[in-house]
Amino acid sequence: MKEARIIIIGAGMGGLAAALAMQRAGFRVSVHEQAPELGEVGAGLTISPNATHAIEYLGIGKEIAERAVIPERQAMIHYRTGKILVETKRGNKPKEQYGADYYQMHRADLHSALTARVTKNDSAAINLNHSFVGCQESDDGVTAFFNNGDKTNGDVLIGCDGARSAVRSWMFGPEAPKFTGNIAWRGLVPTDGLSKDATALHSAVAIAPRKAFTRYIIRGGTIINYVAFSRKSGWKQEGWSIRSEVSELLEEFDGWHPLVSEIIAGTPPDQCFKWALFDRDPIDEWTKGSVSLLGDAAHPMLPFLGMGAAMALEDGVVLARAFEASGTIEEALKRYERARKERCNFVLLQSRVARERIQGDQPEEYDDNKHKNEESLGLFDYNPGSVAV
Repeated sequence: MKEARIIIIGAGMGGLAAALAMQRAGFRVSVHEQAPELGEVGAGLTISPNATHAIEYLGIGKEIAERAVIPERQAMIHYRTGKILVETKRGNKPKEQYGADYYQMHRADLHSALTARVTKNDSAAINLNHSFVGCQESDDGVTAFFNNGDKTNGDVLIGCDGARSAVRSWMFGPEAPKFTGNIAWRGLVPTDGLSKDATALHSAVAIAPRKAFTRYIIRGGTIINYVAFSRKSGWKQEGWSIRSEVSELLEEFDGWHPLVSEIIAGTPPDQCFKWALFDRDPIDEWTKGSVSLLGDAAHPMLPFLGMGAAMALEDGVVLARAFEASGTIEEALKRYERARKERCNFVLLQSRVARERIQGDQPEEYDDNKHKNEESLGLFDYNPGSVAV
């Protein structure tokens, strides 16, 4: 099996995690990315203990610890009064309880750490300007075809190409995602121009009827990352890099507490983006022959639990461990899917539930009894480096 040639489509978080995990297990990997250059969008992400276990398994724990923030407190607050409705202590508690820290960090910092380690292992592992258009299976394995006319041969192909996965469409046919009725905005705001009140909480979610605003500190406390949600119709573009005006966001969240409005107003004009949220149902199988899916390509989920990157990192580690434990490609993919599908589809469905919870009609009644998050759902108590495969 160590001679197996692994083709990975997509050099995002999941694709690079899978590539690095496979390299560490002794497999040959080629990653094919449609973009002309590597990079991640300017946004933050949370790394819960389950995902930190994956990062440490991949051997980049030290780099991530140096770049991330460990939040001391997280809170749910009322959108108009700023009152703390539910507070969660973090700090060292996740490390003590789950054996790994809880981090907040810039997506680009994690992506660059993964990229550096993959290319250090093999400088030719990542191929840019390769947009997947299809593949063909034969007795000799899998041949992947790209829009630039190139093709590559391997023994297995893993689609890690995101929620609008071309690999998934090739496997199971095109699908029509459903508009959720939610628009989202994201931004990065320097903290040096904000008041102490606006930055006092390392992480907070302001909740309102049909709206929510989540924000947290990254990069040593120098930047606040936020994502704002609003239920509205009439605009349905899906994408991470669609520019928005700060004035539009201020108008949408007019009348909110200064803990929110001050952050929005501090957004640099070139750091405000928006996109429409689309939903995709879980699928019964991720694998077809010697082709399988990973990350958002397999289980595209809404951002209301903040677990999308975590699930992709977990996938990558478990996939490599399944290959290590197997004698054939078929066995490896069965082990991988069996180990991951139930958990990932659970998170996908719970992300929908979380949307309803944080956009409820009576935010003033939100309390500890109504509060649920990734931890209370049991998601932190998982280690992809030791879970059975």
